[in-house]
Formats: sequence, C-alpha cells, structure tokens
Amino acid sequence: MSATRSPKVSERVAPKAADPQPQKKKRDEDDGPDFSTLLHAWIESHRASLLDSLRRLGKQPIGSFFTCLVMAVALSLPMGLSLLLNNVERLGGSWQRAAQISLYLQIDASANEGEQLREQIKGLPGVADAEYISREQALEEFQQQSGLGEALKELPQNPLPGVVLVTPNEVDKATLEALRQKLSELPKVQQAQLDLVWVERLAAILKLGERFVFGLTVLLVSALLLVIGNTIRLHIENRRTEIEVIKLVGGTDSYVRRPFLYMGALYGFGAGILSWGVLAFGLNWLNDAVVGLAGLYGSNFALAGVPVADGLSLLLGAVLLGYIGAWIAVARHLRELAPK
Repeated sequence: MSATRSPKVSERVAPKAADPQPQKKKRDEDDGPDFSTLLHAWIESHRASLLDSLRRLGKQPIGSFFTCLVMAVALSLPMGLSLLLNNVERLGGSWQRAAQISLYLQIDASANEGEQLREQIKGLPGVADAEYISREQALEEFQQQSGLGEALKELPQNPLPGVVLVTPNEVDKATLEALRQKLSELPKVQQAQLDLVWVERLAAILKLGERFVFGLTVLLVSALLLVIGNTIRLHIENRRTEIEVIKLVGGTDSYVRRPFLYMGALYGFGAGILSWGVLAFGLNWLNDAVVGLAGLYGSNFALAGVPVADGLSLLLGAVLLGYIGAWIAVARHLRELAPK
C-alpha cells in the first residue's frame, strides 16, 4: 500500500522543486528597460522639446523675428568690419608686395647675370617671388614716370643699374631684416634696400584693425548674451506655474531646461541666417559704389562677398551663443523655481 502511494507523492513534489521558470522571469522583469528602449525615450523627449519650442516661437512670430533681428545686427557689425578689412588689404595689394626688397646690381652686371641671380633668389627660403628689371627697362620706366625723357637721351650712357625685386613670404621686421642682410651678400649685388618704416606702418594698421574688431566682438557678444538671457527669462516667467508643477511631480532639472535650450539655439539659428543675409546684401549694395570709384582710377576692383566658410562659422557661432545664453538664464532661475 505504501508502494502504491510513494509514486504519487514524488510526482507532486518533483515538479515544484525542478521548475525554475517563475524566478527567472522575475529577475528579467527587475532588470528594467533595455538600452534601445532608453535611447528611443531619450530621442522622443528631445523631439518633443524641439517641437514644443518651435510651436511656442511660432505663436509669437513678430516678437521672435525682432529678437532674431536684434541679434543679427549685433553679429553683423564685427563680421562686416572683418570682411571690409580683408577687402581693403586686397585693394592695396598683398602685404608681401608692400614689403618688397630692392636689390640694386652693379653697373657691370649683365642681363644674363641678373636672370641667373633672380633664379637663385627664388629658390631661397623665405622668398615668395623675385622679378628682374634690366637696365634698359629701368631707364624706360624712369623716362615715362619722370617726364625727363628728352634730357635723359642726351646722357652718354645709361646710369641706372639692373634691379631684382624680391617678395618675401611673410611680413615680419626681424625676418625681413635678416633676409635683406642675406641678399646683400650675394654676388653682383651693390645695395639691398628695404623700407622698414612702411612695413612697420602696415603692421601697426593691421594690428589696430584686428584689436578694434576683437574689442567690438567682445562687447557685442556680451550684449547678445544679455539679450538672449532676458528673452529666455521672459519665457520662463510665462511658464512658471507649469514648471513648478513639473518639479513637484518629480521632473528633473534637465527635463525642465531642455525646451529653453532648444529655444535659445533656435533664436541663434534665426539670427545667424539673418546676419548672413544682411552681410551679403550690405556688401552687394556697397559694391556698386566701390566699382564706380575704382573705375575712375582705372581699376577693376570689386568687393568680395561673404565666403561660405565664414558664413557657416557665423551661423555656428550664433547657435552656440543662443545655447549658452539660454543655459545661463535657465540655471539662474531654476533655483528660484524649486518646490518649497
């Protein structure tokens, strides 16, 4: 009788002891959502914040446009001055040509020796180009420019030497003086002349322009941060009650901050586009007058437009400024909106 009952007992006990499935299922549930689910939730949160920012800006098109326009004007001033400096530099020729070194050859130096010397100088380090002017060419140019053509014809021989004009790679006083000293020691060179005063004036003008643009950029960037910070502060005040409720139900600071950061970046993007357009229109508007003035002097000079690389840098900088300004404004006011 006991033999017939023992199998039934073993059948009842064995399945319960050998079945691990419920515990494994419980452990899987306790691990939480996987990485793909978290990534999808993160992307969806950012997408919702971006769409919410676009919707709120779209509800106030005039105010948003004028805010972007104010930022665009502030961005256009330093960028426009920098572009004008580049155009003025191009108008006056390169700084390297302004700092040419004139090598006056000996009177007995032949044209063949002058050409050989030019080829030798072009291969030297620190030299961008070299041009040889023969004695005959120098005399002809002097006759045309001085107006003493008939008097110079009465001279028994050509008193002007051949000249080699050397264009350096860079404009630096110490480097130019070292190059001039090296060139003066070459054979058939009687004198090496360099107008260092003119080089110093060019360098001082360029440094002054760069400092002025840098100082103006710092001031206007500070003003832009104040503008975007004040704009975001107004948006925060309009949503104060909503933010307090979100904080009360456990909303994190990053969740509250995210829509305002997108809003600041959108303001910067709009300002960058407007600034690029303002600069392109302004340069094109000035170009008509510049072309007319250059034509009076027999030149075909024209203002260059906004390079694509500079335009993209301007756009990226505007977006970063908007983002940073929004971050500062939100960080300042988020502490005040903490639940009490």
